[in-house]
This record gives sequence, C-alpha cells and structure tokens, in this order.
Amino acid sequence: MGDSPFRPEHFRRADETADDLFYSVPRLVTHIDDEAIAAATRFYGEMLPEGEPILDLMSSWVSHLPESKKYESVTGLGMNAEELAANPQLASFVVQDLNREPRLPFADRAFGGAVVTVSVQYLTSPVEVFREVGRVLRPGGPFIVTYSNRCFPTKAVAMWQALNSREHADLIAMYFQLSGAFGSPLACDLSPNPGRTDPLFAVMARAVGEAEEPTKPA
Repeated sequence: MGDSPFRPEHFRRADETADDLFYSVPRLVTHIDDEAIAAATRFYGEMLPEGEPILDLMSSWVSHLPESKKYESVTGLGMNAEELAANPQLASFVVQDLNREPRLPFADRAFGGAVVTVSVQYLTSPVEVFREVGRVLRPGGPFIVTYSNRCFPTKAVAMWQALNSREHADLIAMYFQLSGAFGSPLACDLSPNPGRTDPLFAVMARAVGEAEEPTKPA
C-alpha cells in the first residue's frame, strides 16, 4: 500500500471536542432533500445484494435503503442511541465513535454490503475504517459511500472542506485504495436535478476475495 500521503493536519476539525458530546442530542432530521434521498435509495437498491446482511455505517434514524428490497438484516452503527432506536429498518444497532475506535465490532465477512450516507467527511481515520469495512464484508460485497455538499462544518475534516465535489470523489477513491481491501473504485454523479436540488455523488468498490488482488495506489 505504500506510505500514506496524509498528514495529521488534513484531519483536523474546527471543533475538536469529543464527538460523543456533539452527537449526544438526537437530530431527527434529514441532511439532504427528498430528491437526493430518492436518488441514494435507487442506487442502493441497484447495487446492494438482496438476501444479504447489510451494514449501515455512521447510521441515524433513517437508512435510505429501499423498502422494496429484502435484505437478511440491516445493522446500524452510529453515534446516538435514540436516533438509531428510531430507525425502523435496523434489526440491531451499535453505538460507537469511529474517530475514537475505528475497529468494527463485527466478525470477518459478516456482511454482504455496506453503506455510508453523507457522513464520510467526519472520519478522522478513514483509511482504518475502510480497511475494517473490507474485513467485515464478504468477497465481492459492495461498499457504497454517498456524499453531497452539506455538512456540519465544525466537524468535517480540513481536507474535505478544502476540496470540491469532483476532488471529494478522488479522496474517497484514495481511501479505498490505501485500505488495501477493495478492488477498483467507481465514482458516479447521482444528482437528480443539477442546480435545482441537492447534488448527490457516490463512490463504491467491492471487497476483494482470497484470489483477488486489491488495487494499488499510483
């Protein structure tokens, strides 16, 4: 995988107080508009395998997974127990601060797919988290990261805030590549009505199997 190109200052935030304090108050709101939510749901429905257990990472009170698809189960991991308990799509959930503990509390190959919805900008150890997602995914399982142009600015890392939407895709692709756990990442513009509704983008890659080689950073 080579040496990381990142430095600590890339992941500094304006608000470095404990994240569990910031997220202690439940926020039962959505962070993108209805059109962007529908675009995310359609993409998840196309890419996530039915009949498999799904991991909703950095989850909240809504998972945005399609109701028409049947998954074995959906497990959420997030920061606020009240938000997670209000999510009707979750069969179970874990409260965990990934910035304090990037290791996921799940067995190897426990899931058939995983998503992070408009939250990747808050990770301070993203390569470690992506590596862990690769560990808990079954070979070929997709990890889908969607993002928009919205965030809590005091908690988004400095590097995210310095980049534009196209560069965000390159950054997420780099997380995938540096983790050493995935094949080639694919970036998609899912924006439903550019200039009129919230933009939405996705970067996804599939977990490598025993006989496969992860992609190498250039």
